[in-house]
Amino acid sequence: MPEVEISNERELDKILREADVIVIGGGLAGSEATLQIASRGLKVVLLEARPKTTPPAFHSDKLAELVCSNSLGAYMGYKAPALLKEELKRWGSFLIEIAFRSRVPAGQALAVDRWKFAQEVTEKITQHPNITLVRFEVKRLPLEYDKPIVVATGPLTTEPLAEDIKRLIGSSWLYFFDAASPIVEAESINWEKVFKGSRYNLGEGEYVNCPMTEEEYNRFWEELVEAEVVPLKDFEPEKLFEGCLPIEEIAKRGRDTLRFGPLKPVGLIDPRTGKEPYAVVQLRPENDPPTMYSLVGFQTRLKWSEQRRVFRLIPGLEEAVFVRYGVMHKNIFVNSPTVLKPTLGLKAHPKVFLAGQITGSEGYTENIATGLIAGVNASRLARGKEPLVIPKETIIGALINYLTTASPDSFQPMGVNFNLLPPIEGFEELPEVRKLREEIAAARRKRLWDLRRSLRRKLKELKGKLLFERSLRRLEEFLKEVGEFERP
Repeated sequence: MPEVEISNERELDKILREADVIVIGGGLAGSEATLQIASRGLKVVLLEARPKTTPPAFHSDKLAELVCSNSLGAYMGYKAPALLKEELKRWGSFLIEIAFRSRVPAGQALAVDRWKFAQEVTEKITQHPNITLVRFEVKRLPLEYDKPIVVATGPLTTEPLAEDIKRLIGSSWLYFFDAASPIVEAESINWEKVFKGSRYNLGEGEYVNCPMTEEEYNRFWEELVEAEVVPLKDFEPEKLFEGCLPIEEIAKRGRDTLRFGPLKPVGLIDPRTGKEPYAVVQLRPENDPPTMYSLVGFQTRLKWSEQRRVFRLIPGLEEAVFVRYGVMHKNIFVNSPTVLKPTLGLKAHPKVFLAGQITGSEGYTENIATGLIAGVNASRLARGKEPLVIPKETIIGALINYLTTASPDSFQPMGVNFNLLPPIEGFEELPEVRKLREEIAAARRKRLWDLRRSLRRKLKELKGKLLFERSLRRLEEFLKEVGEFERP
């Protein structure tokens, strides 16, 4: 049914009494959870605070808005992010399906037109007969209804609700800061100074590359490390997430750190010179056809005036028009190992499930995955069934296993990677592995470093392939066991 406008908690009470499940938060995790619950024939109320309460990082009132990059990570090859997307497909993820329909060219990555993506998610939810979308800021968890609740309020949870959750879980919030990259108009790019192409010619050549000479790079680096940043509040010590560091923080670690990070030129040949540039800034399409491009890896907390000044030193961006400047925001999450069960339900309140970045899952697709599992388990509980514990031999199960069993003393957000999965039994005894190990050792003795690196890549690819295949086999077995591979 369409959105419902209410003005007070009395009106909300009437709506919540008719629901089977309540979802709080209309981001990636909350949207996926809502659709999973509704698809199982249950009535679900989705509570979303925007647009009445809109954090600075958001730019619209659409559900599932992507506030940072428009990339959901790799979807090709035997890689952990690609495995995650394949598992989500087999679970019947609605948002992954929409993401592939909203794709823009981005090589081996699944990047989306963020506006089309959010619009289709919003339409799918508002048009579903089992879903009631209520635009209302919830300041406490509605526990009095004794119904399953999925809390997917994300890293920007409003202060009153955060305090209520804190009281419920009996522990303090953890937090870190991350940032978003700026976006520029395609028409403002000087196309005579840039070239299109993907690294190692993989993909469709859709990235725009801004090549830098050594002199241009050094000038850019010197201005970047001296540029003014937006100060953090006095009571907030800097706590930056390594996977999403501001570009200026990376630069301050050394003159060449950018050249081995987001500005690395490896695998990119400038067709005008036939050589690899000294450094390269890559731009990724934001929509299709591409009228906007984001600066890849340029998350920043520079002041907007400094972004204009410094980023216009990049060849091809001398007259760049900024559609959106980079921004920084504070992310909060719970200490999941102390408060969450492997079902994503709270230990102290099993009918309350957490999903998304609030759990410490890091990454768009990871948040969709926790939303899916929380939605499935909330719907099972509403139907009188036991919530599921996902096998840790699958990448989704491995991620949740990390979130719920990691050391509470050093717990930090985590995205999927093959190190989360249990090792392959007998891997080192496989003939192809033993042969590669011998060849790697021989290359090391002969100091053939390029060959050694190539062989180690082959070994890593073989391990990835075996983990990929094992995970999917285990997932298929599990879905057949529990009967969740088909929606009612």
